Amino acid sequence: MSKRIELLSPAGDMECFNSALNFGADAVYLAGKEFGMRTSSKNFSINELKTAVKTAHEKNAKVYVTCNTIAWNEEINRLPEAFEELASADIDAFIIADLGVLQLAKKYAPNVAVHISTQAGIVNYAAANAFYELGAKRVVLARELPLTEIEVIRKNTPEDLEIECFVHGAMCVSFSGRCIISSAMTGRDANRGDCAQPCRWKYHLYEENREGQFFPVEEADGGTYLYNSRDLCMIEHIPELIKAGVTSFKIEGRAKSAYYTAVTTNAYRKAIDAYELEGDDFKLPIWIKEELDKISHREYSTGFYFGNEPGQVTENGGYIRNYEVVAVCEGFQNGESKVTQRNRFFTGDEVDVLPINGIPFCTKILEIRNQWDSIVDSAPHAMEKLTVKTETPIFEGAILRKRR
Repeated sequence: MSKRIELLSPAGDMECFNSALNFGADAVYLAGKEFGMRTSSKNFSINELKTAVKTAHEKNAKVYVTCNTIAWNEEINRLPEAFEELASADIDAFIIADLGVLQLAKKYAPNVAVHISTQAGIVNYAAANAFYELGAKRVVLARELPLTEIEVIRKNTPEDLEIECFVHGAMCVSFSGRCIISSAMTGRDANRGDCAQPCRWKYHLYEENREGQFFPVEEADGGTYLYNSRDLCMIEHIPELIKAGVTSFKIEGRAKSAYYTAVTTNAYRKAIDAYELEGDDFKLPIWIKEELDKISHREYSTGFYFGNEPGQVTENGGYIRNYEVVAVCEGFQNGESKVTQRNRFFTGDEVDVLPINGIPFCTKILEIRNQWDSIVDSAPHAMEKLTVKTETPIFEGAILRKRR
């Protein structure tokens, strides 16, 4: 294989950022305090960003900063200073959707690469080439494209134009995320990173002459969810994505937890590495597929990649949550693990451990001691510092989980 496939992971805060690096991301995308498409995330101050970039570069990883909101006129005058400040952090690329913002980035941060956001809705090679001629190093293609169309784009664009595609995470019911439902119903603009996700809500019909009576749109006790897309999961289709010409695999989820980032990054890292090693003999290890059922998610689909549509979850608007994190290991010494509690667990529990080296295993909790070195039967207090003995050693950075 001539070129290494990049794994690009999301980070909404520093904990997520460290999870991405620890579990094998080649690059991390995140936002500053303005102009990013996720206002619900903590996001990064300029000092946090400088620390993150330094840490990433020490590990030969890259950092991309999202500037992909739809910028209003009153924001334009703030962009030059923002670009100069972000460039001073030594970031590797901007992710941009707007042509005017692209022009400003090239003027005020000329040494920073530009990636064109999926918000731009690129579905053909003419558009990809146009952005390339405007100075883009990479295009993030629209999520609605099948693999056959991606292959055509790859064959009709310059070899040095990188192609990035989403491979995992939430799907938006609207084309490339261009949605006004949230803004219309709640005043929260999805195109500025503030989506209230009304597509996930339950809806009923109301007949004007029957005040107070609500009728489900379909005959089911739980009502119906008209726009509630399944989540994307392409973990079983690494070869097809690579052969179509995708050079960067992007995981959605800047508003999600560090645990989500760790599990998804680890799964795709191991799958990509296995394919690069095995080539046409590649077979996805069962444990990798099982890992993606251990995070909070909606029903999975392959999105639009095979010409079909992701489909809707019609039974509920919520997530499938089969596992919960009970602790994170902070260190290992003298045969014992130092952990920080996240959810309640007990002596005798069997925990499912995801270590930094990425191969999960199960082990039993033999003993729990609190901060006063007293033996206790359970760990009921959030973020409590504990010492645990286990059948199999658990080392720093590992995540301890239990099945619900």
